[in-house]
Amino acid sequence: MSRVIGTTAMSRFVRPSIAVASGFALQLLLAAPAAACSVCYGRADKGSALVSSARLGVFLLLGVTVAVLAAFARFFFVLRSRALAAERESIALEWSALQRSSMP
Repeated sequence: MSRVIGTTAMSRFVRPSIAVASGFALQLLLAAPAAACSVCYGRADKGSALVSSARLGVFLLLGVTVAVLAAFARFFFVLRSRALAAERESIALEWSALQRSSMP
């Protein structure tokens, strides 16, 4: 009886995976070659508007990424300085409490 249960459980997994694999193979066999523009092949003019705009877009995205990472790092430096200030304040409070308790 356990073999029957194991077989049906396995067939539930195997049939869909075979269908997915055969669909993927069919897609690969029927795929047409990709047609790319001259910019993708590197044959565009160096000074063309398309190339300069693409470069400007890349530098803009890099600038945004650097700005976000810098703000993230600055946030942690602010947290660190606040933690150090809180630690100094707690030590000062503890020290003043100790001085008050030791006075006659």
